[in-house]
Amino acid sequence: MAAMAELISNSVQEMATNGQEPPVKYFSKGNDGGVLDAPVPLIEIPVVDLGLLTSPSTSAQELEKLKLALSSWGCFQVINHGMTSSFLDKIREVSKQFFAFPMEEKQKYSREADDIEGYGNDMILSDHQTVDWTDRLYLTISPEDQRKIKFWPENPKDFRETLHEYTVKLQETNDFLLRAMARSLNLEESCFLDQYGEQPLVTARFNFYPPCPRPDRILGVKPHADASAVTFLLQDKEVEGLQFLKDNEWFRVPIIPHALLVNVGDQVEIMSNGIFKSPVHRVVTNTERERNTLVVFCIPESDNEIKPADQLISETRPSLYKKVKDYVSIYFQHYQQGKRPIEAVKI
Repeated sequence: MAAMAELISNSVQEMATNGQEPPVKYFSKGNDGGVLDAPVPLIEIPVVDLGLLTSPSTSAQELEKLKLALSSWGCFQVINHGMTSSFLDKIREVSKQFFAFPMEEKQKYSREADDIEGYGNDMILSDHQTVDWTDRLYLTISPEDQRKIKFWPENPKDFRETLHEYTVKLQETNDFLLRAMARSLNLEESCFLDQYGEQPLVTARFNFYPPCPRPDRILGVKPHADASAVTFLLQDKEVEGLQFLKDNEWFRVPIIPHALLVNVGDQVEIMSNGIFKSPVHRVVTNTERERNTLVVFCIPESDNEIKPADQLISETRPSLYKKVKDYVSIYFQHYQQGKRPIEAVKI
């Protein structure tokens, strides 16, 4: 119980509520988070319409937009994804309700000291680690036989059903987008999906960012790129926070309440032989308003070999990445050392 008590005493939400001065481990060191008090311009992220992608008369133009978005920014906002605004609001609501419960209710789902699954915050792996200003609920979605239901909140009452419905729909969208990404590069439609596999790992992370007394020094999430193939983010409807790095400059991500923000992770960068960019991103904090988001990571089957598609390798563009299995384990080794994990698999 000692490890669990130590984890819960570190709840960012409690520190914010009690007006505690954040411990030094939350402060960005040197320039590891980038300059936090400089003005940040807004990105015009491309908006991709799934309806237009499926229509024969408009799909070529929309595929070109998808390709351009992923080769320049590595991300886009997706609309016409088959989920209503009211359903997206319901997901946001169950997330808000969970984090609003008393600590003893949330504590029922506390993660164990050596595991990321469940309720808590950063796993402390070194004394020099900078800790994120966020509390999280991290859950395995798929394969379903790997779900740890003891961590799935029973309250709110419709939490489990709502999350299941949302992630079933997202997995359909993910498969559709992986096929579209392949088509945009004139590849066999199943090229990326075959590498992704039939038993992928899908995880969900509910994020709660309370107001922070030192947004000039403390980040909600440190700069990183994702270990996934594809990542889906349901943004807070009102409060910004996500920023992407491009050409050594940070850009704010606008909120489109009915859209999902999609970015490719390192494993699609590898599959596309570097044509699609896995973007580095961070979350900034603010002094006034809490922020709630839900991120879903779609991660290839760990036994599958991930490699650049053969058709994207030529004399003029050789393979830029080694073949890799279980990239996630490589990722965490390097990420906690402050290194960009994908550098470890570059040739």
